[in-house]
Parts: sequence; C-alpha cells; structure tokens
Amino acid sequence: MTDDLGALIESVCAERQLDCESTGPGSYAVTLPGTHKLKTICNLIVGEHALRIEAFVMRQPDERREELWAWLLQRNARMYAVSFSIDAVGDVYLTGRVNPAGVDGDELDRLLGAVLTYADESFDTMLEIGFGSSIRREWEWRVKRGESTANLAAFAHLFEPSETGPPVDTGPGATSTDGTNQP
Repeated sequence: MTDDLGALIESVCAERQLDCESTGPGSYAVTLPGTHKLKTICNLIVGEHALRIEAFVMRQPDERREELWAWLLQRNARMYAVSFSIDAVGDVYLTGRVNPAGVDGDELDRLLGAVLTYADESFDTMLEIGFGSSIRREWEWRVKRGESTANLAAFAHLFEPSETGPPVDTGPGATSTDGTNQP
C-alpha cells in the first residue's frame, strides 16, 4: 500500500508539474506555488493506516496571538481534510490525516489543493493579525526613505485614508494627529 501511494504521489506531482522530493521512505515534500504565500512545502508521510499531511504556514505571531488562534479555529470548521494547528512555540501549520485506502489521483489533487488554498488565501490576514505593528513600521520606513512598498501592496488598505479620515494606529508607541505620543 505504501509503495503504491508513493508512486501515486510522484505521478500526480509530475502530471501537475509540482516539485516533489522524496525525503525518506514513504515521505515526500511537495512544493505548492502560491500568490500571497509564494510557496508552501507540503509534507506527505505515507503510513500503514494514514497519509499524514503537514505544511508550515507561518512562524509564531509577534502580537495578538489569541486573536489569530481564534480566527484559525473558526476557519477550521469550514475546511476539508486539514486544519490549522500550532506547535509548542506557536508556529502555525496545516495538518491532517486521511485513510490511504481512499486516496486516488483525484483525492490527492483535492488534498494538495486544500493545503494550497488554505495557506495562500489565509496568509495575508494571518500576517495582518500577527504582525500588524511590524508591517506598519516597515511601510513607514520605506515611505520615509522613498523606497518601494510594492511587496507590501496586500497591506495598503491599512495605510490608505478612509472616508472618515486617515487610519488611526492606537498601538503601543502610536503617535496622535498632533505628533505627540499616545498614552
């Protein structure tokens, strides 16, 4: 069973032009190209009773950890075959286990598609929640020095004035409109 599933993984990846590397007996690292998260490495580990799916999504957040975790748990309720999880230090992963007997080419495509979709479509929101202050500091640094903000384009909405006025940062060290530090 494990040899057959390993051959299927290699075949499906070759058909879809995905980089696939054997990382040991029954273990494969598949590179999934994304738009927001440029690539996600999906580890497929073939066991006798389960195909394990594991993909690193993001390092532990710098801030608003509980808010991010709540958001991830809410997403889990709508997801197929994999779910968001965290390790002991708070890094975020997609993990899952499926019965290997039910995995054919179409199902493997669905599993890889689920990992790619969940990692890619969630990535910007996860960064915004967990690293918002760092993103703001980087944006301000680039603007002050006339540097490009192109790679921060996904977060431009955080800096564009709304109909009610400019965005207000109330985080630690934020500055009021008169230039003084807020308490």
